[in-house]
Amino acid sequence: MAPSFVKEDRPISSAIVNKNEPKPAVIVEQVQLRGRTVTGQQLHIRQYPKFDSLEEERLYRKQHLAAAFRVFADRGFDEGVAGHISVRDPILTDHFWLNPLSQHFSQISVSDLILVNEDGNVVIGTEPINSAAFAIHSEIHKARPNVNAACHAHSVYGKAFSVFGRELDMMTQDALRFYKSHAVYQDFRGVVLDREEGINIARALGDGKAAILQNHGLLTVGESVDEAAFWFISLDKTCHAQLLADAASAGSGYKKIMVSEDEAEATAKLVGGPDKGWLAFQGYYDEQLAKTNGSFLK
Repeated sequence: MAPSFVKEDRPISSAIVNKNEPKPAVIVEQVQLRGRTVTGQQLHIRQYPKFDSLEEERLYRKQHLAAAFRVFADRGFDEGVAGHISVRDPILTDHFWLNPLSQHFSQISVSDLILVNEDGNVVIGTEPINSAAFAIHSEIHKARPNVNAACHAHSVYGKAFSVFGRELDMMTQDALRFYKSHAVYQDFRGVVLDREEGINIARALGDGKAAILQNHGLLTVGESVDEAAFWFISLDKTCHAQLLADAASAGSGYKKIMVSEDEAEATAKLVGGPDKGWLAFQGYYDEQLAKTNGSFLK
């Protein structure tokens, strides 16, 4: 299904255009598919779209951000005012879009999104934002120019696994999405309210795609909001699988079998690229279009 666009009804002012900003790329060669019919017709895989304008790209990012909130709501990743997803604005590149404070993920639409600047001030929108959201996301966007989106939530399996303060075992194919690309932030200091804590989290994340925040929850990033959202879904499932495997192993005495380093490295290249994250989310986006009749696009 091609991306659906709605008219942007808010003015764009003081635009800072950065045409050199890295764009998400789907590399067809890295995606496993059979793309030819019996008659020899070549079939094409979905790819991150090319835009005629930065305004069009802004709208696309906002639409997929709104969809990500709906997807998170369906999976129970919401909990009160905790949890937030951000996407960098392609026009004002030191600004990013966030969810408004206290609005349930399942109710968020494009028109509800809040644009904040590097100082945490609201540029577009009429609702306040979560201070912790700004403290975390602003420092990640500063530290990682290649990151256009970040997701953080207190998902059940994520926070359960976080109490061990350890990395995931590389014991399943899906876990290999995070092979040598996830970290653990072990310095829990309560609710994140200042930039110093955001800086520390960004430093712990390094150049990875995910971080397990000890006694707290999960954090993922990506070149697109689609990628970051899928990594979060997958990371929470992987934490769930590990908790089950650890419990079964402890109860039965059976030893867990890990994937070898050679196989882990080779498989990670196939399942852990930005292209895979973006593509994997498209089915979830389509599901939201079908379930809501596109209501989140308004």
